[in-house]
Amino acid sequence: MKGDAVTENALGREPKILHRSDWASHDQLWKGDVQGKDIGTGVTVLFYCTDEVGAGPLWHVHPYDEMFIVRSGNALFTIGDKKIEAKAGDILLGPANVPHKYHNVGPGSLETTDIHVSESWIQTDLDDPELIAD
Repeated sequence: MKGDAVTENALGREPKILHRSDWASHDQLWKGDVQGKDIGTGVTVLFYCTDEVGAGPLWHVHPYDEMFIVRSGNALFTIGDKKIEAKAGDILLGPANVPHKYHNVGPGSLETTDIHVSESWIQTDLDDPELIAD
């Protein structure tokens, strides 16, 4: 192996940094997103945080897999027809084309890091079948 091989990169990319001001939508909470296309990768990351019990992303779907990392708090995820109670440290998979949502069940705040296996955040919001009146 050549001495400079350690610094070579098969994709020819350079390291990049995004500062908090580049992605955050709140000056203190971990809220915001990093689009993979902005840093030259096929992964988009969303940071979500809420203190409000009952709050969270509404029923929607993506054409790619999504991983949810519960960093703090407690959440109820609905992924397809499955309801999953999750707490800090849990990691969940939302498969491509499967509608999902989650919300803070308390006590306290909920903080998640959501990893979208896509260079862009692509989301289709849907009518929530649990909220449709009979």
